[in-house]
Amino acid sequence: MTALTALSPLDGRYHEKVDCLRPIFSEFGLIKFRVTVEIHWLIFLANEIDIPEIPSLSKHGLTTLEKIFQDFNENDAARIKELEEKINHDVKAVEYFIKERIATNEELSALSEFIHFGCTSEDINNLTYGLMLTTARNEIILPMLQNLIASVTTLAHTYADQPMLAHTHGQAATPTTVGKEFANVIARLHRQVKQLSNSPILGKLNGATGNYNAFHVAYSSADWPALSKNFVTHLGLDWNPYTTQIEPHDYMAEMFMCLMRINTILIDFNRDMWGYISLNYFQQKNLPNEVGSSTMPHKINPIDFENAEGNLGLANTLLDHMSSKLPISRWQRDLSDSTVLRNIGVAFGYAILAYQSTLKGLQKTIPNIEVIHADLDEHWEILAEPIQTVMRRFGIEQPYEKLKTFTRGKKVNQDILRAFIAELTLPDHIKQQLYELTPRGYLGYASELAKKI
Repeated sequence: MTALTALSPLDGRYHEKVDCLRPIFSEFGLIKFRVTVEIHWLIFLANEIDIPEIPSLSKHGLTTLEKIFQDFNENDAARIKELEEKINHDVKAVEYFIKERIATNEELSALSEFIHFGCTSEDINNLTYGLMLTTARNEIILPMLQNLIASVTTLAHTYADQPMLAHTHGQAATPTTVGKEFANVIARLHRQVKQLSNSPILGKLNGATGNYNAFHVAYSSADWPALSKNFVTHLGLDWNPYTTQIEPHDYMAEMFMCLMRINTILIDFNRDMWGYISLNYFQQKNLPNEVGSSTMPHKINPIDFENAEGNLGLANTLLDHMSSKLPISRWQRDLSDSTVLRNIGVAFGYAILAYQSTLKGLQKTIPNIEVIHADLDEHWEILAEPIQTVMRRFGIEQPYEKLKTFTRGKKVNQDILRAFIAELTLPDHIKQQLYELTPRGYLGYASELAKKI
């Protein structure tokens, strides 16, 4: 397979942009994390005094075991796949591989039957996916989102004072600033990213139906729930004490739904940026070597924001299915979750593609100040809002209705508005304040809010 013959665009057209996920969510990554969990479990058992048949490991023995997962490579993964072909079981193949690797070490080979001791395959798999998700979240997803937030924050601060006509229902509305609109996005992302950062990632190690049955028979004096908790937390995961054969994946649904909310915010943001480019409020940088259209030479299309929107939609579709599917399992276990879990990397892949596209689009886009100012200067009718609000303060009857009759559906300029103000029974200093209002200056706290984000 090459990038040109790949069925999935993540492994084809976009392969370089998602390379960071391959060590985690590829088949190689899945196998490596399984090997890591199995070896950590053997080391953990060797340190427990309640299991005297496993003596403490020598420094050399410990180093030898750790190097199996630390130096794990594609040849090792290929060997495990060969074993899987023979026995038709992916996790058992990992156990046999480790036995092969320690066969010539007298100290370790004596412990070979304690590899995978007491475990069902799902004890290994659930911890494997927990480590995969922890690694992807902490090392890839969160740093990318923080980088994106930092870039938008810079724009919020840079353009905090730049007035811009707002549009509610697609119509001219009370002005804001360019920076404040960026700040709105940042505030939304901050809240969801915090939830994603704090979302617990659970794990279990409790046997075939979650009751430590085999463990208890083998070593009835050991406190297996306590040992399980110690091991799971030792891996950096949160312990789930109540499960069937599988960890029920509720935490995955929580995490994925949080990621969906982040992606939905970014869909909203990318669509808004597309719209502002359409209004010519934002210009895209003219890169001489780029072609915008195959037939219209003048065009610079907002393709980065469009690509981001499409990939965010793909990511959310997969995450939505996973969130509703994974927490459901028939009785104590069925295998319908297995193939779904293998696609977590696909969902994450489309998400990080979108984050990169959004960032790229922002880097190529700048406000078109001339157009923004011209549009503000064309819409003096938006000052009907503050004028009628001041009229309410001073007890003038039907202020809203009077401004509605005066401005709705009509072309209003500064002179017409000043003439209306002149006829009002207001104190002179209040009239002067209203005379001084302009669409560019009617900004409330927008600038301050943008600068504080």
